[in-house]
Amino acid sequence: MSDIAGRTVLVTGANTGIGKATAQGLGAQGARVYVASRSAVKGEAAVSAIKAAASSDSVFFLPLDLADLSSVRSCAEAFLDRGEPLHVLVNNAGVAGRRGLTRQGFELMFGVNHLGHFALTQLLLDRLASSAPSRVVTVASDAHYSARGIDWDALRRPARGITGMHEYAVSKLCNVLFSAELARRTAGTGVTTYALHPGVVASDIWRRVPWPVRPLLTRRMLSVDEGAATSLYCAASPEVASESGLFYDSCARRPASPVATPSLGRELWERSEAWTAPYVASAA
Repeated sequence: MSDIAGRTVLVTGANTGIGKATAQGLGAQGARVYVASRSAVKGEAAVSAIKAAASSDSVFFLPLDLADLSSVRSCAEAFLDRGEPLHVLVNNAGVAGRRGLTRQGFELMFGVNHLGHFALTQLLLDRLASSAPSRVVTVASDAHYSARGIDWDALRRPARGITGMHEYAVSKLCNVLFSAELARRTAGTGVTTYALHPGVVASDIWRRVPWPVRPLLTRRMLSVDEGAATSLYCAASPEVASESGLFYDSCARRPASPVATPSLGRELWERSEAWTAPYVASAA
């Protein structure tokens, strides 16, 4: 890891699982850490645990519900109002195996895994640029390889089936597309971007998968500490400081799906920009 001591990082979903392990790893290296999560009780508990593990008082909680773009805006404003730089944004939080819609009417996994993070990154992008060199790390998945494209109309309907794995794969494809398109749009600014597969991890992301299925899905999975390794690598390793927009697995570059084309990335960006515009406009 690079010299990240004293630098400021924000990790979404850092109240549990891979996000908590990532925040703890960065905090142990001396970073100022912001834990962003939906549950204040779990978020504050994670802050206390990370402080104890990292022997640091520089760990803070921010409320964030990625299924509600108004909450995303409030979280960004709360951070920006503190007047701090932002050196690393880790878009880690995610959901899987859940049916439903976000508050703004988007398929839940797409809304949380991609659209909420898109809005958060947009709201914080000027601060990231002014703090450069800085990084945006997005936790995707190798599940994106199974997505054959994006059905734009389906993004407004709840997931189908018991596990919703098709919709999950599409949301992860969106993560990869977003990271690559963000790299193209921030070239030369000092902001670099990374998408990654953390491994198949037995984290709380699977908690809503029905009981008969969940043990079969998770029994051979990695621990959350193992799953955080590539997030930490992308967030702080000097080896990738000059790279941007690539996909990583096991702390190494890996070709993304051939479906993840620049043209699809541009279309996703333009649609996401239009969908989030009322919540992103005029942030300071």
